Amino acid sequence: MRNTAIVRTYGQYCPIARGSEIFAERWTPLIIRNLYLGCENFSEILEGAPGLSGTLLSQRLKQLERLGVVVSAPKPDGRGHHYELTSAGHDLFTVCQSLGEWGARWLEIAPENLDPFVALWSMCHALRRDRLPDRRVVIRFDFTGRPRRERYWLLIELGDTEICKTHPGFDEDLYITAEAEAFVKWHAGQLSWAQATGEGRIQLDGPPSLIRAFPTWNARSMFAHIRPVARAATGRAG
Repeated sequence: MRNTAIVRTYGQYCPIARGSEIFAERWTPLIIRNLYLGCENFSEILEGAPGLSGTLLSQRLKQLERLGVVVSAPKPDGRGHHYELTSAGHDLFTVCQSLGEWGARWLEIAPENLDPFVALWSMCHALRRDRLPDRRVVIRFDFTGRPRRERYWLLIELGDTEICKTHPGFDEDLYITAEAEAFVKWHAGQLSWAQATGEGRIQLDGPPSLIRAFPTWNARSMFAHIRPVARAATGRAG
């Protein structure tokens, strides 16, 4: 069986080549991104990377530890490990950030990129916690426009947030029905809240105070300030 933990080498002294041997491994940039966003344990990192297997994540984390990009320590209760970026890891995140800025500017959000769970997960790691309610709030999300309707719950309590894939067991306070595309593009900064709600692409049902407050909690993507380059500007002249 092939050992996917082996780092392939270009056999060149060039720093770009040597850095690519680490950074260009599949899933590595997303693992670094998730750690930067505050994921501290194995399950949190995995949740923020749908499609990544636990086996491969374990291999990548061990590889990044050997390279001095990530450091881990056993949890005080002895169940699992706590992970965080080292100084080298934080430096490597700046590469992730530059790549993200390039992608936001030059690449369109294609239909296969419209996973609302990823946008919801990203939003929860960038919420303006000083604006969150000081009581428990449960928000149900129904996403449409996908092969199947998707439903999630956002549980907010004492400044902490959790995305639930099954009912959390508490009364629902706010109901949001959204086209996956509209929700993703709103979080990405490519669609305004007024546009999305005005066109009925995002609909809210619940107390007026929560309806007004919800969009103010979203700090949006770290790349929301970047304006995409029009496709016509990237084409070759005829």
